[in-house]
Amino acid sequence: MKKSHRSPVPNVVYMITMVVLCTFAALPTAAAKGYGDALKGVKGMKAVFDYSQSEPKMSNIIFGALKGVYEDEAVTTLPEKTQLVVVFQGPAVKLITTDRSNFPEKEFAELDKFHEMIRQLKKDGVKMEVCLYAANVVGVDPSTILPEIDQVNNGFISTIGYQAQGYSLVRVP
Repeated sequence: MKKSHRSPVPNVVYMITMVVLCTFAALPTAAAKGYGDALKGVKGMKAVFDYSQSEPKMSNIIFGALKGVYEDEAVTTLPEKTQLVVVFQGPAVKLITTDRSNFPEKEFAELDKFHEMIRQLKKDGVKMEVCLYAANVVGVDPSTILPEIDQVNNGFISTIGYQAQGYSLVRVP
């Protein structure tokens, strides 16, 4: 009787292939993570937030949700890096200044919390801009604007420009 001299290599390749296939089959899809069809076929996210909200407490809530966008597992597992931009316009400009004269003292703690959130978002790679036209209209001195925020002449131009680059618009009145 003739002995077979089969190489163990095909068995090893087969086993590795099966392990890889089973691993990918076990990974949850974006739909399974609670987003239904919203992330179907999405490779990455680019969004520009047109931000006009001027209440510190509400802004902390909204920016917490914004932070949740780029920290969500369904987003972090997308193949392309998430790109977020916030453009502060209108009365929101008052939130991002060191001048607190537009707020009652009871809101100072919320402002401190918001400014810390701004610093964290910047560290995390969120780009932020402020409309200097709006700053002029609401009486904010540009030299008092937080250093984490880039100053642009007209926030509408920035917002339109980001949309032309493929960013989705999220309006926060």
